[in-house]
Amino acid sequence: MSIIVNLDVMLARRKAKSKDLAKHIGITEQNLSLIKNGKIKGIRLATLEAICEYLECQPGDILEYRKNS
Repeated sequence: MSIIVNLDVMLARRKAKSKDLAKHIGITEQNLSLIKNGKIKGIRLATLEAICEYLECQPGDILEYRKNS
């Protein structure tokens, strides 16, 4: 996949727990895990907004595009 999800990196930088983020944005820890591992085909902008709000970051801090070689 050419879109890389750096959610684990942002959680570590902010010293935040996945459990707390999941609770704040209103999704299950299992669904958050799917997002963190890039096992999703899409993400709602409202969910992305809530993640960015909680982590005080920009969407580009979480999502990265890498060209396939």
